[in-house]
Amino acid sequence: MNKTLRQLFTAVLVLFVILGISTSIITAIKADELNADARNARALYRTYGAPRGQILASDGTVIAKSNAVNDSFKYQRSYSNGPVYAPVTGYFSITQGTDRGLEASRNQLLNGEADTLFWERFKAVLSGTENTGATIETSISPKLQTLAYQLMNGKDGAVIVSQPKTGRILAMVSVPSYDPNQLASHDTKSANLAYQQLVADSSNPMLNRTTSQLYPPGSTFKTVVMAAALETGKYDLTTQVPAGASYTLPGTATALTNSSIQGAGTNGKIALQDALAYSSNTAFSQLGVALGADTVNAMAEKLGYGKSVTLDGTTSTGTPIKSVAAQFPADETDDRIALASIGQGDNLTTPLQNLLIASAIANDGKLMRPTLVDRVRSSDLSVISETEPQVMSQAFSKTTADKLTTAMESVITKEYPSLEIDGVSVAAKTGTAQIGDANQSIDGWIIGFAPAEDPQIAVSVVVHNTDLYGSLAAGPIMKQLMEEALKQ
Repeated sequence: MNKTLRQLFTAVLVLFVILGISTSIITAIKADELNADARNARALYRTYGAPRGQILASDGTVIAKSNAVNDSFKYQRSYSNGPVYAPVTGYFSITQGTDRGLEASRNQLLNGEADTLFWERFKAVLSGTENTGATIETSISPKLQTLAYQLMNGKDGAVIVSQPKTGRILAMVSVPSYDPNQLASHDTKSANLAYQQLVADSSNPMLNRTTSQLYPPGSTFKTVVMAAALETGKYDLTTQVPAGASYTLPGTATALTNSSIQGAGTNGKIALQDALAYSSNTAFSQLGVALGADTVNAMAEKLGYGKSVTLDGTTSTGTPIKSVAAQFPADETDDRIALASIGQGDNLTTPLQNLLIASAIANDGKLMRPTLVDRVRSSDLSVISETEPQVMSQAFSKTTADKLTTAMESVITKEYPSLEIDGVSVAAKTGTAQIGDANQSIDGWIIGFAPAEDPQIAVSVVVHNTDLYGSLAAGPIMKQLMEEALKQ
């Protein structure tokens, strides 16, 4: 080979090496960056032009799917009863992408790009068919979800329902709500306008109030204080604790009173069980101070306070659904601890966190991780993953749970017999949190479970900015959901 041919061969070889390196960089190293580039129209059409996987309720009802359409994007997302399921599904939009709910937390599975779907993608290439995303089977009960939405429609607040022994979420409703179908429109002008209106809406309809809105828990928090007291071993249901008709917050001139005469007890004392049944503010504020901030806060943390809870997803499947952390004041003065111990002051929680408290009591003190998805299936219906119950913590002993259950049953039998269910023992705790300037409004709460001796359902309800006590604003909603869930 003469010199000229050798030089030509070397030049061609170098060019092939450069071509191989550049191709590798484009197809592998920079693939994600290029796919995410807003100028990459090919990636955009590939993302929105493929059949995205379905989202199903627990009975197989389709709540989100992709329909074939006659436009450049080929498929359009549609949502059955959109406002009812919006906190669960979130939305998929050609103008806003995937946001909120399962559309975001399971995005990589729904769009077929997850690593676990590699063979499905490979088979689609070989067969020349479209790559179809995975199907997400949720734990949501259509009957409970629809009923909860109907009962809350026109209000401001949230409902979340679960199986306390497994952590499976059976209903998750937030109102006011929104219709994801408006955001899924392929009319970009219409979709953008809908998004702008939702963002500008002062009622914040896209906010999932079950996980992302903090409220003062009111008297529902007395269950946490009572758990902390029982766990010390120094208190029992019959233990007489200080109460009285009025209690002046330490170091202040502010006097707390009770909503009922029974809450004062007799001669300034009341049995711990009756303190919960009659929701004695004077008893629980003094009990919180006696226990101390560290003891109450430690119990609150065992039940989930102070940390975000992940409801679904991982960073490998999308953007996880996470709650904001409930807050209990630490290193505060006794007057602030007294207020926090009755669910006021610096004490803030989410409906999800309050559900965790009710569920732990119902489940012998064992707190289960809340979940939204039962299983994921590939396009050939084979199971990719299945959710197993997972313990978050043993918050307190079974003995404490049993005593709390007994006290919560007495809340219904002694104070709110209108919330009783024929043939079913109900354990619950109401809450009436004062809010707004001069405490002129109310967040009405209830948490509970049934049947008390073998809990099948746990419920957390909050009605924001109402003029009714929690027993009246939220109580009937809990009762009807329990009745529906326990139908044979």
